[in-house]
Amino acid sequence: MSVHYPNTFTSFIPPVRTLMGPGPSDVSPTVLNALARPTLGHLDPLFIQLMDETKQLLQYAFQTNNNLTMPISAPGSAGMEACVVNLVEPGDVVIVCQNGVFGGRMKENVERCGGIAVDVTAPWGEPNTLASIEAALTQHPEAKFIGFVHAETSTGVRNDAQAICALAKQHDCMTIVDAVTSLGGIELKVDEWGIDAIYSGSQKCLSCVPGLSPVSFSDAAVAKIQGRKTQVQSWFLDMNLIVGYWGTGSGGGKRAYHHTAPVNSLYALHESLRLLHAEGLENAIERHAQMHNKLKQGLESIGLSLLVNEADRLPQLNTVIIPDGVDDAAVRSRLLNEFNLEIGAGLGALAGKVWRIGLMGYAASDKNIDFCIASLKKVLN
Repeated sequence: MSVHYPNTFTSFIPPVRTLMGPGPSDVSPTVLNALARPTLGHLDPLFIQLMDETKQLLQYAFQTNNNLTMPISAPGSAGMEACVVNLVEPGDVVIVCQNGVFGGRMKENVERCGGIAVDVTAPWGEPNTLASIEAALTQHPEAKFIGFVHAETSTGVRNDAQAICALAKQHDCMTIVDAVTSLGGIELKVDEWGIDAIYSGSQKCLSCVPGLSPVSFSDAAVAKIQGRKTQVQSWFLDMNLIVGYWGTGSGGGKRAYHHTAPVNSLYALHESLRLLHAEGLENAIERHAQMHNKLKQGLESIGLSLLVNEADRLPQLNTVIIPDGVDDAAVRSRLLNEFNLEIGAGLGALAGKVWRIGLMGYAASDKNIDFCIASLKKVLN
Protein backbone atom coordinates (compact mmCIF):
# COMPACT_ATOMS: atom_id res chain seq x y z
CA MET A 1 0.00 0.00 0.00
CA SER A 2 1.51 3.33 -1.03
CA VAL A 3 1.16 6.52 0.97
CA HIS A 4 0.20 9.63 -1.00
CA TYR A 5 1.35 13.08 0.08
CA PRO A 6 0.47 16.49 -1.34
CA ASN A 7 2.89 17.79 -3.93
CA THR A 8 3.74 20.83 -1.83
CA PHE A 9 3.55 21.89 1.78
CA THR A 10 3.35 25.52 2.81
CA SER A 11 4.44 27.25 6.00
CA PHE A 12 1.82 27.35 8.73
CA ILE A 13 0.88 30.97 9.45
CA PRO A 14 -1.71 31.13 12.23
CA PRO A 15 -4.16 34.01 12.52
CA VAL A 16 -3.76 36.49 15.36
CA ARG A 17 -6.28 35.37 17.96
CA THR A 18 -7.21 37.00 21.26
CA LEU A 19 -6.91 34.14 23.74
CA MET A 20 -9.37 34.55 26.61
CA GLY A 21 -10.09 30.92 27.34
CA PRO A 22 -8.75 28.76 30.17
CA GLY A 23 -5.29 28.67 28.59
CA PRO A 24 -3.08 29.13 26.79
CA SER A 25 -3.27 32.85 27.35
CA ASP A 26 -2.05 35.65 25.12
CA VAL A 27 1.75 35.69 24.97
CA SER A 28 3.63 38.97 25.22
CA PRO A 29 5.47 39.96 22.02
CA THR A 30 8.72 40.16 23.99
CA VAL A 31 8.24 36.56 25.11
CA LEU A 32 7.54 35.44 21.54
CA ASN A 33 10.67 37.31 20.42
CA ALA A 34 12.71 35.42 23.02
CA LEU A 35 11.76 32.16 21.29
CA ALA A 36 13.49 33.30 18.09
CA ARG A 37 16.90 33.87 19.69
CA PRO A 38 19.80 31.61 18.62
CA THR A 39 19.64 28.15 20.12
CA LEU A 40 22.45 27.23 22.51
CA GLY A 41 23.50 23.77 23.61
CA HIS A 42 21.69 22.64 26.73
CA LEU A 43 25.02 22.32 28.61
CA ASP A 44 26.49 25.57 27.28
CA PRO A 45 27.84 27.64 30.21
CA LEU A 46 25.79 30.63 29.05
CA PHE A 47 22.62 28.55 29.01
CA ILE A 48 23.38 27.25 32.51
CA GLN A 49 23.58 30.87 33.66
CA LEU A 50 20.09 31.37 32.23
CA MET A 51 18.92 28.24 34.07
CA ASP A 52 20.22 29.68 37.34
CA GLU A 53 18.41 32.97 36.75
CA THR A 54 15.22 31.13 35.78
CA LYS A 55 15.39 29.21 39.05
CA GLN A 56 15.79 32.46 41.03
CA LEU A 57 12.88 34.05 39.18
CA LEU A 58 10.70 31.00 39.87
CA GLN A 59 11.60 31.21 43.55
CA TYR A 60 10.36 34.80 43.46
CA ALA A 61 7.13 33.84 41.69
CA PHE A 62 6.46 30.99 44.15
CA GLN A 63 7.66 33.11 47.12
CA THR A 64 10.02 30.38 48.27
CA ASN A 65 13.63 29.69 49.11
CA ASN A 66 13.20 26.02 48.18
CA ASN A 67 16.42 24.83 46.59
CA LEU A 68 14.59 22.24 44.49
CA THR A 69 12.70 24.72 42.29
CA MET A 70 12.77 24.32 38.51
CA PRO A 71 10.66 23.99 35.37
CA ILE A 72 9.84 20.46 34.24
CA SER A 73 10.41 20.11 30.47
CA ALA A 74 6.74 19.28 29.83
CA PRO A 75 3.33 20.90 30.50
CA GLY A 76 1.50 21.25 33.81
CA SER A 77 0.12 17.70 33.73
CA ALA A 78 3.72 16.46 33.91
CA GLY A 79 4.32 18.78 36.85
CA MET A 80 1.40 17.11 38.60
CA GLU A 81 2.83 13.70 37.84
CA ALA A 82 6.31 14.77 38.97
CA CYS A 83 5.02 15.83 42.38
CA VAL A 84 2.94 12.69 42.88
CA VAL A 85 5.37 10.07 41.56
CA ASN A 86 8.27 11.44 43.58
CA LEU A 87 6.40 11.57 46.88
CA VAL A 88 3.70 8.89 46.88
CA GLU A 89 4.73 5.26 47.35
CA PRO A 90 2.58 2.12 47.12
CA GLY A 91 0.20 1.93 50.07
CA ASP A 92 0.47 5.61 51.02
CA VAL A 93 -2.89 7.14 51.92
CA VAL A 94 -3.56 10.48 50.23
CA ILE A 95 -6.51 12.76 50.95
CA VAL A 96 -7.47 14.12 47.51
CA CYS A 97 -9.74 17.16 47.35
CA GLN A 98 -11.97 17.28 44.29
CA ASN A 99 -14.28 20.07 43.17
CA GLY A 100 -13.59 19.91 39.45
CA VAL A 101 -11.69 18.11 36.71
CA PHE A 102 -8.16 18.59 37.97
CA GLY A 103 -8.67 17.18 41.45
CA GLY A 104 -9.86 14.05 39.65
CA ARG A 105 -6.65 13.92 37.64
CA MET A 106 -4.63 14.18 40.82
CA LYS A 107 -6.53 11.19 42.21
CA GLU A 108 -5.72 9.16 39.09
CA ASN A 109 -2.03 9.96 39.47
CA VAL A 110 -2.09 8.86 43.10
CA GLU A 111 -3.71 5.55 42.22
CA ARG A 112 -1.28 4.88 39.35
CA CYS A 113 1.53 5.20 41.91
CA GLY A 114 -0.11 2.54 44.07
CA GLY A 115 -1.33 5.11 46.57
CA ILE A 116 -4.71 4.88 48.29
CA ALA A 117 -6.80 7.94 47.43
CA VAL A 118 -9.42 9.13 49.91
CA ASP A 119 -11.93 11.41 48.17
CA VAL A 120 -13.05 14.70 49.65
CA THR A 121 -15.55 16.19 47.22
CA ALA A 122 -17.47 19.42 46.84
CA PRO A 123 -20.05 20.43 44.22
CA TRP A 124 -18.58 21.91 41.05
CA GLY A 125 -18.52 25.68 41.49
CA GLU A 126 -17.87 25.51 45.24
CA PRO A 127 -14.64 25.20 47.27
CA ASN A 128 -13.63 22.21 49.33
CA THR A 129 -14.51 22.88 52.98
CA LEU A 130 -12.09 22.57 55.87
CA ALA A 131 -14.71 20.58 57.80
CA SER A 132 -14.88 17.89 55.09
CA ILE A 133 -11.09 17.66 54.85
CA GLU A 134 -10.75 17.44 58.65
CA ALA A 135 -13.40 14.70 58.76
CA ALA A 136 -11.38 12.66 56.24
CA LEU A 137 -8.18 13.21 58.25
CA THR A 138 -9.94 12.07 61.43
CA GLN A 139 -11.21 8.93 59.68
CA HIS A 140 -7.78 8.27 58.16
CA PRO A 141 -5.10 9.20 60.72
CA GLU A 142 -2.63 7.18 58.65
CA ALA A 143 -2.85 9.66 55.76
CA LYS A 144 0.52 11.03 54.67
CA PHE A 145 -0.52 13.66 52.12
CA ILE A 146 -3.28 16.10 51.24
CA GLY A 147 -3.56 16.92 47.54
CA PHE A 148 -5.69 19.83 46.35
CA VAL A 149 -6.12 22.33 43.53
CA HIS A 150 -5.51 25.94 44.53
CA ALA A 151 -7.24 27.40 41.45
CA GLU A 152 -9.65 24.95 39.82
CA THR A 153 -9.51 25.80 36.12
CA SER A 154 -12.64 23.84 35.25
CA THR A 155 -14.88 25.85 37.58
CA GLY A 156 -13.16 29.15 38.41
CA VAL A 157 -13.08 28.36 42.14
CA ARG A 158 -10.29 29.29 44.55
CA ASN A 159 -9.62 26.82 47.37
CA ASP A 160 -8.16 28.28 50.58
CA ALA A 161 -4.62 27.01 50.21
CA GLN A 162 -3.30 28.72 53.33
CA ALA A 163 -5.99 27.19 55.57
CA ILE A 164 -5.73 23.72 54.02
CA CYS A 165 -1.95 23.70 54.46
CA ALA A 166 -2.30 24.77 58.11
CA LEU A 167 -4.77 21.93 58.68
CA ALA A 168 -2.37 19.49 57.03
CA LYS A 169 0.43 20.51 59.41
CA GLN A 170 -1.85 19.90 62.40
CA HIS A 171 -2.31 16.32 61.18
CA ASP A 172 1.34 15.79 60.24
CA CYS A 173 0.50 15.56 56.53
CA MET A 174 2.49 16.86 53.59
CA THR A 175 0.74 18.89 50.89
CA ILE A 176 0.72 18.52 47.10
CA VAL A 177 -0.73 21.64 45.49
CA ASP A 178 -1.93 22.33 41.94
CA ALA A 179 -1.08 25.98 41.17
CA VAL A 180 -1.35 25.70 37.38
CA THR A 181 -3.79 28.61 37.12
CA SER A 182 -2.88 30.48 40.32
CA LEU A 183 0.84 31.22 39.92
CA GLY A 184 1.23 34.92 39.09
CA GLY A 185 -2.51 35.61 39.25
CA ILE A 186 -3.50 35.42 42.92
CA GLU A 187 -1.66 35.37 46.24
CA LEU A 188 0.52 32.28 46.63
CA LYS A 189 3.16 31.99 49.36
CA VAL A 190 4.85 28.60 49.31
CA ASP A 191 7.17 29.08 52.30
CA GLU A 192 4.81 31.10 54.49
CA TRP A 193 1.95 28.65 53.96
CA GLY A 194 4.15 25.57 54.36
CA ILE A 195 3.46 23.97 50.97
CA ASP A 196 5.58 20.84 50.42
CA ALA A 197 5.20 20.17 46.69
CA ILE A 198 3.67 22.49 44.12
CA TYR A 199 3.37 22.56 40.35
CA SER A 200 2.19 25.11 37.80
CA GLY A 201 2.15 25.73 34.05
CA SER A 202 3.87 28.21 31.78
CA GLN A 203 0.81 29.07 29.66
CA LYS A 204 -1.57 30.59 32.21
CA CYS A 205 -0.87 33.72 34.28
CA LEU A 206 2.82 33.64 33.34
CA SER A 207 1.74 34.25 29.71
CA CYS A 208 4.48 32.06 28.32
CA VAL A 209 4.16 29.46 25.58
CA PRO A 210 2.73 26.07 26.63
CA GLY A 211 5.03 23.18 27.41
CA LEU A 212 6.81 23.89 30.72
CA SER A 213 5.77 23.16 34.30
CA PRO A 214 7.40 25.05 37.17
CA VAL A 215 7.67 22.91 40.32
CA SER A 216 9.02 23.43 43.82
CA PHE A 217 9.70 20.99 46.67
CA SER A 218 10.28 21.84 50.34
CA ASP A 219 13.27 20.46 52.24
CA ALA A 220 10.90 18.01 53.94
CA ALA A 221 9.65 16.82 50.55
CA VAL A 222 13.23 16.40 49.32
CA ALA A 223 14.02 14.31 52.40
CA LYS A 224 10.95 12.18 51.71
CA ILE A 225 12.05 11.65 48.09
CA GLN A 226 15.59 10.73 49.13
CA GLY A 227 14.31 8.34 51.80
CA ARG A 228 11.91 6.39 49.57
CA LYS A 229 11.73 2.64 50.05
CA THR A 230 10.80 2.14 46.40
CA GLN A 231 12.20 3.57 43.19
CA VAL A 232 10.38 6.52 41.58
CA GLN A 233 8.31 4.84 38.88
CA SER A 234 9.09 7.50 36.26
CA TRP A 235 12.67 7.77 35.05
CA PHE A 236 12.14 11.09 33.28
CA LEU A 237 10.46 12.76 36.26
CA ASP A 238 12.70 11.32 39.00
CA MET A 239 13.90 14.35 40.98
CA ASN A 240 16.93 12.41 42.20
CA LEU A 241 18.14 12.40 38.58
CA ILE A 242 16.87 15.80 37.36
CA VAL A 243 18.51 17.70 40.22
CA GLY A 244 21.90 16.81 38.78
CA TYR A 245 21.02 18.78 35.66
CA TRP A 246 19.29 21.75 37.28
CA GLY A 247 21.88 21.96 40.04
CA THR A 248 21.66 21.93 43.82
CA GLY A 249 22.93 25.48 44.17
CA SER A 250 23.50 28.47 41.94
CA GLY A 251 26.45 29.95 40.13
CA GLY A 252 26.69 27.72 37.09
CA GLY A 253 28.35 24.68 38.65
CA LYS A 254 28.96 21.49 36.71
CA ARG A 255 25.74 19.82 35.53
CA ALA A 256 25.07 16.18 34.76
CA TYR A 257 23.27 15.44 31.48
CA HIS A 258 19.73 14.24 32.04
CA HIS A 259 17.78 15.28 28.94
CA THR A 260 17.99 17.89 26.22
CA ALA A 261 16.12 20.82 27.67
CA PRO A 262 13.73 22.81 25.44
CA VAL A 263 16.25 25.63 25.16
CA ASN A 264 14.19 28.22 23.29
CA SER A 265 11.10 27.58 25.40
CA LEU A 266 13.22 28.25 28.47
CA TYR A 267 14.32 31.56 26.92
CA ALA A 268 10.61 32.39 26.74
CA LEU A 269 9.93 31.31 30.34
CA HIS A 270 12.88 33.36 31.58
CA GLU A 271 11.51 36.40 29.75
CA SER A 272 7.98 35.91 31.07
CA LEU A 273 9.29 35.59 34.63
CA ARG A 274 11.50 38.65 34.11
CA LEU A 275 8.41 40.62 33.09
CA LEU A 276 6.55 39.40 36.20
CA HIS A 277 9.48 40.45 38.38
CA ALA A 278 9.65 43.86 36.69
CA GLU A 279 5.92 44.46 37.21
CA GLY A 280 6.12 43.17 40.77
CA LEU A 281 4.16 40.19 42.05
CA GLU A 282 1.79 42.26 44.18
CA ASN A 283 1.11 44.61 41.26
CA ALA A 284 0.37 41.67 38.96
CA ILE A 285 -2.07 40.21 41.50
CA GLU A 286 -3.79 43.58 41.90
CA ARG A 287 -4.03 43.99 38.11
CA HIS A 288 -5.78 40.62 37.80
CA ALA A 289 -8.25 41.65 40.53
CA GLN A 290 -9.01 44.98 38.88
CA MET A 291 -9.50 43.42 35.45
CA HIS A 292 -11.82 40.81 36.95
CA ASN A 293 -14.01 43.56 38.41
CA LYS A 294 -14.12 45.33 35.06
CA LEU A 295 -15.07 42.10 33.27
CA LYS A 296 -17.80 41.37 35.83
CA GLN A 297 -19.32 44.82 35.31
CA GLY A 298 -19.14 44.40 31.55
CA LEU A 299 -20.82 41.01 31.66
CA GLU A 300 -23.58 42.36 33.90
CA SER A 301 -24.14 45.22 31.47
CA ILE A 302 -25.12 42.71 28.75
CA GLY A 303 -27.20 40.51 31.04
CA LEU A 304 -24.66 37.82 31.95
CA SER A 305 -23.69 36.61 35.43
CA LEU A 306 -20.95 34.53 37.04
CA LEU A 307 -21.40 31.05 38.49
CA VAL A 308 -19.12 31.17 41.54
CA ASN A 309 -19.86 33.04 44.77
CA GLU A 310 -17.84 36.25 44.93
CA ALA A 311 -15.73 35.17 47.92
CA ASP A 312 -14.57 32.02 46.12
CA ARG A 313 -14.02 33.38 42.60
CA LEU A 314 -10.78 33.34 40.69
CA PRO A 315 -10.14 36.73 39.06
CA GLN A 316 -8.15 35.06 36.29
CA LEU A 317 -10.71 32.36 35.33
CA ASN A 318 -14.35 33.43 35.14
CA THR A 319 -17.20 30.95 34.69
CA VAL A 320 -20.11 32.72 32.99
CA ILE A 321 -23.60 31.20 33.13
CA ILE A 322 -24.98 30.60 29.62
CA PRO A 323 -28.51 32.06 29.37
CA ASP A 324 -31.40 29.73 28.61
CA GLY A 325 -31.93 29.17 24.91
CA VAL A 326 -28.41 30.24 23.91
CA ASP A 327 -26.39 27.75 21.86
CA ASP A 328 -23.05 27.38 23.64
CA ALA A 329 -21.04 26.01 20.71
CA ALA A 330 -22.57 28.41 18.17
CA VAL A 331 -21.58 31.44 20.24
CA ARG A 332 -18.02 30.25 20.72
CA SER A 333 -17.75 29.35 17.04
CA ARG A 334 -18.90 32.82 15.95
CA LEU A 335 -16.54 34.52 18.37
CA LEU A 336 -13.64 32.48 16.99
CA ASN A 337 -14.49 32.72 13.30
CA GLU A 338 -15.81 36.28 13.11
CA PHE A 339 -13.81 38.01 15.83
CA ASN A 340 -10.71 35.79 16.26
CA LEU A 341 -11.65 35.63 19.95
CA GLU A 342 -11.32 32.40 21.93
CA ILE A 343 -13.27 31.71 25.10
CA GLY A 344 -13.56 28.30 26.75
CA ALA A 345 -16.36 25.75 27.03
CA GLY A 346 -17.52 24.19 30.27
CA LEU A 347 -16.10 20.81 31.26
CA GLY A 348 -17.68 17.78 32.90
CA ALA A 349 -20.74 18.66 34.95
CA LEU A 350 -20.62 22.23 33.61
CA ALA A 351 -20.44 21.34 29.90
CA GLY A 352 -22.97 23.41 27.97
CA LYS A 353 -23.85 25.40 31.10
CA VAL A 354 -20.99 27.89 31.31
CA TRP A 355 -18.34 29.68 29.32
CA ARG A 356 -14.88 30.06 30.82
CA ILE A 357 -13.31 33.45 30.21
CA GLY A 358 -9.64 33.76 31.11
CA LEU A 359 -7.94 36.95 32.25
CA MET A 360 -4.43 35.61 32.58
CA GLY A 361 -1.17 37.49 32.52
CA TYR A 362 -0.75 39.55 29.36
CA ALA A 363 -4.41 38.91 28.46
CA ALA A 364 -5.65 40.65 31.62
CA SER A 365 -5.97 44.06 30.00
CA ASP A 366 -8.56 46.81 29.44
CA LYS A 367 -8.28 46.32 25.69
CA ASN A 368 -9.08 42.59 25.84
CA ILE A 369 -12.03 43.08 28.17
CA ASP A 370 -13.56 45.84 26.04
CA PHE A 371 -13.15 43.66 22.95
CA CYS A 372 -14.61 40.57 24.65
CA ILE A 373 -17.71 42.37 25.97
CA ALA A 374 -18.37 44.13 22.66
CA SER A 375 -17.97 40.86 20.71
CA LEU A 376 -20.23 38.90 23.07
CA LYS A 377 -22.85 41.63 22.86
CA LYS A 378 -22.91 41.50 19.06
CA VAL A 379 -23.12 37.71 18.94
CA LEU A 380 -25.80 37.41 21.62
CA ASN A 381 -27.93 40.10 19.98
